[in-house]
Amino acid sequence: MADSVRVDSWLWAVRVFKTRTQAQNACRGGHVKIDGESVKPATLVGIGTRIVVTAPDRERDLQVREPLRKRVSAPRAAQAMIDHTPPPPPKVEQPAVPRRERGAGRPTKRERREITKLRGY
Repeated sequence: MADSVRVDSWLWAVRVFKTRTQAQNACRGGHVKIDGESVKPATLVGIGTRIVVTAPDRERDLQVREPLRKRVSAPRAAQAMIDHTPPPPPKVEQPAVPRRERGAGRPTKRERREITKLRGY
């Protein structure tokens, strides 16, 4: 590849990982894939390469638009890649846990029954 860069260096440059060491460890751990295959940190990527990065919280599908060797600003990093990642699912809101005002003392028997009923025990 004429215009290519290491995958760990590119992931660090476009701010997918905070450090290059984290990017290298992700590659070694099998969390970075190109064409469904796990890659080594020294694998070269060029324009048009699609990279799938599996993080603990979600999976990102990125396409290289511009191979970068050095870390750049966030707006420039956004221009250097095409993000094909679907938006995360909406968060399910949990009902609020009942709170007693500080200094209100222990709950009465009636209040304890209401709390138990609310919690579903």
